[in-house]
Amino acid sequence: MNQEKPPLDPHPLSEYVAWAGNRNREPLLGVLKEKLPKAPGRVLELASGSGMHINYFAPHFEHLHFHPSDKDKAVFDNIKKLSVDHGHDNIADPAHLDLTQPETWFNLDRKGDFSAIFCINIFQVAPVSIADGMMECASHLLNKYGFLLIYGPFQVEGAFTTDSNKAFHETLSSAGVSEWGLKDVADLKKAAEKYGLELKEQIDMPANNFSLIFGRK
Repeated sequence: MNQEKPPLDPHPLSEYVAWAGNRNREPLLGVLKEKLPKAPGRVLELASGSGMHINYFAPHFEHLHFHPSDKDKAVFDNIKKLSVDHGHDNIADPAHLDLTQPETWFNLDRKGDFSAIFCINIFQVAPVSIADGMMECASHLLNKYGFLLIYGPFQVEGAFTTDSNKAFHETLSSAGVSEWGLKDVADLKKAAEKYGLELKEQIDMPANNFSLIFGRK
């Protein structure tokens, strides 16, 4: 039975975020099964929030070691509780990583050590300026063949791809928070260029979302 959509609330432990996460996790898992390497490696999640996604994905990839991270240390206990409750032994303790503070990602001491980085449903409630930090962070941490996957709803070349995405943008904008709203894929591509990355693939996803795959040129 489908859960009724809760009121919009971007807090990582909110009912709305849990609802959205339950809706998108299976399609995202399908993309990861296709894209993640078959060899052992490390995978970083940016803005892990409650930890729902990394704890759902990790058991499907026993050969990979998953690293949750977030700028808000208040969510760390929830991430660790999910890992312990489900007995996941391929999930590291969460790391403090703020995309606006380079020292937090350089301190990971994992330069070029990650096979993949993923970030889910962040840009519609964050300033587009974090794209620079995200791309620089990815360039620093990804190995030669690694990729960055960004999932969410976006504008494409200044246009909404569906009426529902336009309506969602208007709902976000009406909240009165300046950084809320659908960002443009073009701005992410521009940020990627600065750090030697490029958009390799733009995958259409359910609910009018995209999986954007960035890799080294």
